[in-house]
Amino acid sequence: MKQDYVIVLAPDSFKESMTAKEVCEAMERGILKANPNVTCIHVPMADGGEGTMQSLVDATGGTVHTAMVTGPLGNQVEASYGVSGDGSTGVLEMASASGIHLVPPAERNPLVTTTYGTGELIKACLDHGVSRLLIGIGGSATNDGGAGVVQALGGKLLDAEGKELAFGGGDLGRLASFDLTGLDSRLQHVEVEVACDVTNPLCGETGASHVFGPQKGATPDMIEQLDSNLRNYAGIMKQQLGKDIVDYPGAGAAGGLGGGLMVFLNGTLKKGIDMVVDYTGLEEKVRQADMVWTGEGGMDFQTQYGKTPLGVAMVAKKHGKPVVALAGRIGDGIEVLYDKGMDAIFGIMPGAATLSEALVNGQQNVERTSENIVRLMNSLNK
Repeated sequence: MKQDYVIVLAPDSFKESMTAKEVCEAMERGILKANPNVTCIHVPMADGGEGTMQSLVDATGGTVHTAMVTGPLGNQVEASYGVSGDGSTGVLEMASASGIHLVPPAERNPLVTTTYGTGELIKACLDHGVSRLLIGIGGSATNDGGAGVVQALGGKLLDAEGKELAFGGGDLGRLASFDLTGLDSRLQHVEVEVACDVTNPLCGETGASHVFGPQKGATPDMIEQLDSNLRNYAGIMKQQLGKDIVDYPGAGAAGGLGGGLMVFLNGTLKKGIDMVVDYTGLEEKVRQADMVWTGEGGMDFQTQYGKTPLGVAMVAKKHGKPVVALAGRIGDGIEVLYDKGMDAIFGIMPGAATLSEALVNGQQNVERTSENIVRLMNSLNK
């Protein structure tokens, strides 16, 4: 191994065990034990889902902030958002404010749940003077088409009598017009990118209500009502704003929030991993490296469908760099990953262990496995 050997470390988090940043640090400790001459470049990654905000903040030396916002049921909840190290970019996950985990199973009802808190997080980012917003929209409890976001940012949804609508997807059937005169003017100067890995349209059999409504507590009757209400919502958008999103791929993500962000914030929907790759500058760092390491808590055949390790591997292969992946659990079908850019996949577990033991010992397991990989590389290069 040459003296100035450079390895890019670009793992996802190991869920409930380590953040992506902590995985990078554990990898580096093991690597340097075996070869102190290696240079490690840390690029904490994510795929647009849980952990994306933390990874993007860590990748830029940014800061995480908390705020009390309106939860899905209208109660106050503590949510988090991030600001990049240079202050230019705000990063948030809608699940932090409007996620399904915030609603007890017995209380899940997408007729009333709102994205208002997500709008409040967006406003908090704007208060930091950001010029760009990166928004992850997985894990929602809502089916309001982003109406709550609009309301939190100063817009009004009015019925035929000019009265404001209540929170939730259940009232959208009464929508007659939008009053956007009070919408936060700062939005006009902010670029918005939305991490969206589903292609569901807003309405219809493959739309937000039919596909995702049941997991949010919707009964069959509710689903029909919600779908009809979103269709009315989209109809008023088309009539008043000239934007037709009812069949747009991804508009149905997060109960229609994908479509709402497109219309009201001029947001661009992107695959989560692609957004993170662009934002972290991964490609340029990989181009200058000799090798790339990635990984996440579990890897199997599903990893090929937009997950972080495959996204990283595809960037590496574009530049002809070898790729090593570490995983807490290796499942069925990983062979397909070797055909898609992975060179080697290593499990980090030293033997049988309970889940709690595996989670607690994650960092030392990553460190030890990393050391052993580099010791093997050393022996092959003697």
